Amino acid sequence: MSMPAVEKAPESRAPRTATADRVPVAAEEEVHQPFIPAENDIPELTPVPLIVGALLGILFGASSMYLVLKVGLTVSASIPVAVLSITIFRGFTKVFRTRRATILENNITQTAGSAGESIAFGVGVTMPALLILGYNLEISQLILVSVLGGLLGILLMIPLRRALIVKEAKTLTYPEGTACAEVLISGETGGTTAKTVFAGLGVGAVFALGYKAFGFFKDIPEKIFGKWYDGGNLSIEVGPELMGVGYIIGTRIAMIMGAGGILSSLVLMPAIKLFGRSATTPIYPATTLIKDMSTDDVWHQYILYIGAGAVAAGGIISLFKSLPTIIGGAMRGMRSLRGVAGATGPLRTERDIPLWIVGLGSVALIIVCTLVPSFKINVLGAVLLFVLGFLFVTVSSRLTGEVGSSSNPISGMTVATLLIVSSIFFALGWVSPPYKVAALSIAAVACIAISNGGTTSQDLKTGYLIGATPSRQQIAILVGSLASALVLGFVILKLNDAGTIFASRSYPDVTFTQSDYTGTREHLRGPDADRDSREYNVVWLKEPRGSVPSGKYLVDDSGHVKYLEDPGINGKLDTRDNGEKVKAKFSAPKPVLMSFIIEGIMTQKLPWGLVLIGVFISVVLELCGMSSLAFAVGVYLPLSTSTPIMIGGLVRYVADKTASRRLSDAEAESGPGVLFSSGLIAGASVIGTILAFLQLSEPTRNFLNSINVSSKIPGFATSDLISLLLFLGLGAVLWAVATERWLSDKKA
Repeated sequence: MSMPAVEKAPESRAPRTATADRVPVAAEEEVHQPFIPAENDIPELTPVPLIVGALLGILFGASSMYLVLKVGLTVSASIPVAVLSITIFRGFTKVFRTRRATILENNITQTAGSAGESIAFGVGVTMPALLILGYNLEISQLILVSVLGGLLGILLMIPLRRALIVKEAKTLTYPEGTACAEVLISGETGGTTAKTVFAGLGVGAVFALGYKAFGFFKDIPEKIFGKWYDGGNLSIEVGPELMGVGYIIGTRIAMIMGAGGILSSLVLMPAIKLFGRSATTPIYPATTLIKDMSTDDVWHQYILYIGAGAVAAGGIISLFKSLPTIIGGAMRGMRSLRGVAGATGPLRTERDIPLWIVGLGSVALIIVCTLVPSFKINVLGAVLLFVLGFLFVTVSSRLTGEVGSSSNPISGMTVATLLIVSSIFFALGWVSPPYKVAALSIAAVACIAISNGGTTSQDLKTGYLIGATPSRQQIAILVGSLASALVLGFVILKLNDAGTIFASRSYPDVTFTQSDYTGTREHLRGPDADRDSREYNVVWLKEPRGSVPSGKYLVDDSGHVKYLEDPGINGKLDTRDNGEKVKAKFSAPKPVLMSFIIEGIMTQKLPWGLVLIGVFISVVLELCGMSSLAFAVGVYLPLSTSTPIMIGGLVRYVADKTASRRLSDAEAESGPGVLFSSGLIAGASVIGTILAFLQLSEPTRNFLNSINVSSKIPGFATSDLISLLLFLGLGAVLWAVATERWLSDKKA
């Protein structure tokens, strides 16, 4: 069934003006005419679009998980999913001779598909903090956090739809939601194809395979300075996903992140080597002399804590800077909610999921949180979760409409949740390990809810503009969230296992006793599992003991250390005992922030000298009028990670200056450069995830070793210059696409 296009009323697409902003709410609701009128009930919530959306949500969720663990950032998936949906269903129509998918079915696909990215962000910025705090990531815990947080965020946002999306349609623009509606409407009239996204997927995947699987060229070209500037180094990871991130976040933020990396690698590390090389004893928290340390050792022992302090301070400063906006958003949200929450009407475009289902569902989810043993959440924790969750979902839904998803301070609201909960627990004397887990669990569920609440509001704005049925959209995003939540827990767990190193260690002068053990026994996991199948006692040292540095150890029954367990997420080692280099290591800057808040408040045991250096770096940046959080993330991340992001930002700058025409804000959100960058991110991230999974079994690991040709072309494969030139060539391709010199969708 193919529906004729219905012309959209000019009023609904007109730009905002001072006069338009003064239109009374009632009048605004009367004049709104969506693309598909309310009286036209065309196919919408059908099985195939829902399944395709759920699958695309898992795909983009997995790539987002890879990205958030690597750099602490994700990018919105709604527009790429919408573009892919339009092209996929056009292909179905041609191949299977089926009816053409309606615009509302394409909207169901993008609605279900958008959930994966928001859940990946919420899980990725919180749950890995368990590893830093000395606990294991458990699959049941990861899945339950994802499911409960994802569903809670949607349910808490549903009563706000009429207040925020309808009543304030002229005030809250929802930039990504509006841009997504433009894409869907363009697709309905034949003006959108996904060749730009598919090209980005292909280029990103092939480029990533080139150096990650086949070893054709070097993954990190670098220059380490000699004695004349000991400790200084320049490096760049040639990751397409990092270039794509830099392009999407824009030139200014990318440059600020790059500046942070320059400070850590070209200022702080050389300074530490310069002033510390004459030290005759190790300087805390390191256990070796600075003069004997490599640049990697200096980064892990000192820069990591400085960067974490800067990230923590930047997050808290960002929170306080956002407080007027957050408080104002909460007050306006509550005011607009009065008298309209749950309102429904006979029109198709006014039907929400019934409010009683929303209420019972929300209460049931909170109760389940208290019943999950691994969450450690008591009644007070459940009350805090519900109150803070509803407050910040309301704020997130409104701020997303005002400033867009990319500027929505989700991390700041998560930090606020964690600060409030940890402070209350500390005041009550609840500082034992279970309460640390409880605080993190509350923050994790709240963070996922906050993130998914904002995403849901963007999707409902898209539906409002094109004439979707709200209740059907709400069901679609609930299904998409559930599908992604059930899968992403496995993704993060396997990514961690793939990068986990069990390094043999021997400290014969130190013997541990039963009282030192955590009470659990573990065996080797991941690629090291084949070395030793025995189970060992687990010891987690917060402070060095004798010659044994802090960390997690597997100890035999005689009390002697056998292995140091270095996790794939936020681990310090990059080489296995057999000399194999591990590429699947993740810096995870945001979980470090969460763990520092919990440890700083509840135990107050941190290397405060280094942490405070980072804190005052952020303070100085704020006094200079710069965004300290973006700079702090650059300080924390290796320079090799922040440099390609900076190059992506430079490509964006050059593309904007040399474009043949200036794009509007809505066009920029769905422009060719953004779509191609989204493809680069998804293609390279999915390849990285798949290759990490293949490292977990010996047969597939041997296969990967057999296809690696780096040893056969040593001059080419190890050349820093060739790798750098290939990466710059990728930047030139991105520029050509962004300026519509290649892969233009414009019709003759």
